[in-house]
Amino acid sequence: MKVIDGKGIAMGRIASHVAKELLKGAEIAVINCNEAIITGNKKTIKEEFWIERQRVGTIQKGPKILRSSDRIVKRAIRGMLPEHRFGRGRDAWKRVKCYVGMPKELEGQKIESLKKTKKLKSIEVQELGKRQ
Repeated sequence: MKVIDGKGIAMGRIASHVAKELLKGAEIAVINCNEAIITGNKKTIKEEFWIERQRVGTIQKGPKILRSSDRIVKRAIRGMLPEHRFGRGRDAWKRVKCYVGMPKELEGQKIESLKKTKKLKSIEVQELGKRQ
């Protein structure tokens, strides 16, 4: 199992890299999902995130709004897989795990890190889950 650290790395970069590896047949765990970043203006990103989520349903019927950062990152990965409900996309989807922090079962394993994002205007994924 490959372990990828998401600290300080753009969420889209993590998602595209993980999706490619999953389609090759690898099992992947993404740690520190709460510290992954989304680049752009903080206010605009929050507004777009909440508008998109409110547009798709109601509180009573759903779909429910994802608030935990590991679920937000996992949803981004799912968006980069081909047809996550059938065939190889579904098989790949089952091989990914996302965690907030470092779980005990992954301690001692080699941690792979992607290229860090430059200091730009950005927001951490954990801030998206908070209400405005």
